[in-house]
Amino acid sequence: MDFLLSQNNLWILLIAVAAGGMLLWPSVSRGRPGGRIELDDAIRQVNKEHGVFVDIRATEQFKAGNIPQSRNLPAADIEAQHGTLPKDKPLILVCAHGRESQRVAASLRKHGFDRVSCLSGGLDSWVQAGMPLSRKS
Repeated sequence: MDFLLSQNNLWILLIAVAAGGMLLWPSVSRGRPGGRIELDDAIRQVNKEHGVFVDIRATEQFKAGNIPQSRNLPAADIEAQHGTLPKDKPLILVCAHGRESQRVAASLRKHGFDRVSCLSGGLDSWVQAGMPLSRKS
């Protein structure tokens, strides 16, 4: 017991607990609804659970290049058109760089969408992984 109560050992113990928590955080937060999802996990959700990629970029950006089979619902229209999205399937939000989608995910959760994730890195991560793009005219 004296070991734990020693001033130096207490600091070492606190640092070890904090470091362990930081190491575990990515594993704990990975599957959380509304959290970020890595590309391979997003593809797995789409293939195994019939998830839907929802591209929240402006229509012009979507037409210039998008994830095949993704659906375009611009962030500006999400409040008015959230009822057109399926609540029984995982939704993976895609924006340009992976930053704007967090705000949209929070909005969708308020409307009862429990299975919403944001593609980490957005469309940039898709392109950097060498994945195909579709172009709409």
